[in-house]
Amino acid sequence: MKDLISVIVPVHNGEAYLEKCIESIVMQDHKALEILVVNDGSTDATAEICSRLCMQYENLRVIDLPDRGVSAARTRGLEQAKGDYITFVDADDRMRPGMLRRLLEMLQETESDMAGCQFAVWGTEEEWEQLAEAGNASSDMKKLQAVTTYNSNCYLKENLLRGNTRCWSKLYRRSLITRVRFRQGLSIGEDMLFLVELLPHIKQAVETEWPGYGYYQNPGGVMRRPFTPAYMDQIYCWEMARELIAKQDGALVVQADAQIMVAVMLTVGKIALLPETERKKAGEYLRVCHRKLKGLAGRKACYASLPSGYGIKVRMFAILPGLYVRLYRLQKNRKEKLV
Repeated sequence: MKDLISVIVPVHNGEAYLEKCIESIVMQDHKALEILVVNDGSTDATAEICSRLCMQYENLRVIDLPDRGVSAARTRGLEQAKGDYITFVDADDRMRPGMLRRLLEMLQETESDMAGCQFAVWGTEEEWEQLAEAGNASSDMKKLQAVTTYNSNCYLKENLLRGNTRCWSKLYRRSLITRVRFRQGLSIGEDMLFLVELLPHIKQAVETEWPGYGYYQNPGGVMRRPFTPAYMDQIYCWEMARELIAKQDGALVVQADAQIMVAVMLTVGKIALLPETERKKAGEYLRVCHRKLKGLAGRKACYASLPSGYGIKVRMFAILPGLYVRLYRLQKNRKEKLV
């Protein structure tokens, strides 16, 4: 089948949203599709839903894994994908109408290895319906026409180091993406690290401002849950990425260090919001965060690459970690009371 696209959907306990996600893929106007649902050890009704979807759609296959994590699920999908092009969709997200066709056209017209788009956030079915129906609005069309191509180094500088670190909302040529695998055992930051490892193999990438991917603001999503040791992954992933970035362009190491600082402060924020007993148990992780940040805080060049407001946070936590945690917790509690 010409221009076959393999869509890899990792899912863990996705009974509440998997069917709608698959529906948004099936409804794409590019019909040469292979849908691979990787059921990663679900304990709810996901397996039954997968069986029903298999009977409903001939181009859908289910791959079962014993709860190995999202990295293992995506890698297994990559290993079994047959498409000329490959993309990823998280099971609680959706594709806006026309997303795959538009990304494929961009990729082929520019002869790029990877094509990406922006995403739009939604939280209710009403918001999703409005988002799906707005695909042909004039404002959307203008964004679609805003296409930029990058070589590997420019993509690193202008995208990965500026927050475009997601593996979803992108379409990859098979010849590119099968060169790298997701590192196992990582659950936060693994997609960023995957993209950094792809960089040496990318001759050209293309991005559009059009928000073709629908990102569900899931209240139970991994980034909205209380602190667990897995949150440290985002720090470790950026530290590994820093070493790879240094090999590609040493001048960008400063920006990578700034990203490590941000990852540390995000993790510290999660620990600060734990109940007192749990916060004490997480004390060693807090000390690790402090050691890592203190080692970077003296590098003044990093501060220019930090998002607004982070410079003060970094300096305060580096000097007075206990006070910072208390003040952060108080500030968040006050905001919650005002809502």
